[in-house]
Amino acid sequence: MTGKAYYITTLGEWQRHAARFANSHFIALDSRVGGENATPGVDAKILVLIEADEGVHLSLESEPAFEALPHPLAQKPISDAAQSALAPHGVAPGATTFDAAEVMARVHPLLRHRVF
Repeated sequence: MTGKAYYITTLGEWQRHAARFANSHFIALDSRVGGENATPGVDAKILVLIEADEGVHLSLESEPAFEALPHPLAQKPISDAAQSALAPHGVAPGATTFDAAEVMARVHPLLRHRVF
């Protein structure tokens, strides 16, 4: 069985683990990356929604390069570091993962939290 979770990581770390994911979608957060056609470097921070089995999610939680955001339906705010990375996109202090996903979905609709 697969599950979905949001993480903040780098493009390089995502690439290193991507073969293990059933599916994933990301958006570059690095303010140095500009324009729709710009290609972010491997050290660019990204917000990624990863669909994978429980074992993959458990292994990512122990990876220092991956910051797991709280479950989108939990009423727990994201960390200060995550909010700081997402702030240039309009994510306010005290935002939950659901709030952040809604804001980021304005740019990348597949990042919106959905329950099927």
